[in-house]
Amino acid sequence: MTDPGPSLEDRKRACLRPDTSVVMQQSWKDLLFLHWPIDPNLIQEALPPGLSVDIYKSSAFIGLIPFYMRNIRPRYCPPVPGISYFLEMNVRTYVYDEQNRPGVWFYSLDANQSLAVAFAKHFFHLPYEKAKMSAKRDGKTTHFRSLRNRAPEEELTTVSYTPRDPLSQPEPGSLEYFLLERYLLFAWNKKQKQLYSGNVHHAPYPALSVDVQNLNPGVTICGGFPFTKEPPVHQVFSPGVEVDVFALQPVLPK
Repeated sequence: MTDPGPSLEDRKRACLRPDTSVVMQQSWKDLLFLHWPIDPNLIQEALPPGLSVDIYKSSAFIGLIPFYMRNIRPRYCPPVPGISYFLEMNVRTYVYDEQNRPGVWFYSLDANQSLAVAFAKHFFHLPYEKAKMSAKRDGKTTHFRSLRNRAPEEELTTVSYTPRDPLSQPEPGSLEYFLLERYLLFAWNKKQKQLYSGNVHHAPYPALSVDVQNLNPGVTICGGFPFTKEPPVHQVFSPGVEVDVFALQPVLPK
């Protein structure tokens, strides 16, 4: 693959806050970031028109991110108990569009809240699925489990993780910056055959080193790729961020 992809200036520009209106506000809490390298050509073959795989030092990456969704509400509205709080786990990779805007492409987003799944599917065209999920704390250690509804038991995802020491903010150009500094999502509307983008904005993730145990990435299908049995090459924990969500916009051809 010869396309150099977004420049460092493109990546810095993508971190800026949009000047459009906020439609939702959310809190993302206790995020675990796990990443594995993958052949970029395999990713590219599975992307919709208008997107290219984003690579770092010749490698693409698959990410597995479990976390707590909190205070989900439309702007100027209070959160609603039973609806605004749930668990989520997404499987994702990193891409850019024809304007060299770097962002995130989701293979799946599992959640244990039915209304949130239906809302995100309808309004944001995202591949959400309902799952049975739990996150139990034992001191500083979280034990996370997720099994998609009607999935076989062998697809159960489990992981235990304990945050450790604070890390410095990632330097532009570093792997950490490449993986964590992402403020744009892409979604494909199958009926319209249209690519959309949506901005989110938040402070840079405060990151900590993390001890990961009992990892079983049982979500065996992510865009048709089996998860490797190798340990992740990148793993960090973040206590979380407050997030502004902006409306989806159609991505126009260059």
